[in-house]
Amino acid sequence: MEKQTLLLEHNYRPAHNPTENPPAIIMLHGFGSDENDLFSFAAELPKKYAVISLKAPIRLEPYGNAWYNIYFDNDQGKFSDDEQAIASRELVSKCIDEVIEKYKVASNNITLLGFSQGTILSFSIALSYPEKVKNVIGLSGYINEEILKEGYSNNDFSTLNIYTSHGSVDQVIPVEWARKTKPFLDNLNINCSYSEFPVGHGVAPQNFFELKDWLEKH
Repeated sequence: MEKQTLLLEHNYRPAHNPTENPPAIIMLHGFGSDENDLFSFAAELPKKYAVISLKAPIRLEPYGNAWYNIYFDNDQGKFSDDEQAIASRELVSKCIDEVIEKYKVASNNITLLGFSQGTILSFSIALSYPEKVKNVIGLSGYINEEILKEGYSNNDFSTLNIYTSHGSVDQVIPVEWARKTKPFLDNLNINCSYSEFPVGHGVAPQNFFELKDWLEKH
């Protein structure tokens, strides 16, 4: 299938020998990056998936993009623009519908793969709209409750699976924040696997093998 036009700029890799409606992996990059970053993983991911790597809508200077801005304040330290994050949550949610319609992928087999800010956003989408997402692979992120849709805890999470991992010496997002993810999801009865690796804010090779293995089983 040819590349289509979506609400967001993106990279696309078709499924190899696709069935009629192949499963899809939608990638959400981190702050200051772009659609090429995670897409470099695409060749390593199972060929049965269509892979769509989205570009975040907010342009940063001198380069890179963001799903929402992060500000540094002397009193508050670092804080996120939650209104922008919620706007991006809604934008990506609409993009998922477009991907299903235009790329003819399986509506019941969408995996979000995020890194850092892309993970935070992936969690907010999956918890707000679990009917749209089957799997989340969340690398080096955490759950920001402020950007979840009101009443999210009443959603049906019975078909949602989450794999999340973090570097134990992450200097950007403290590992303590990530360690709250599994208890939070367990509390909602969401199937969640959590791993730590002895790295900073990045993805260790063994982390990549583990997430691929997890994906094969889900």
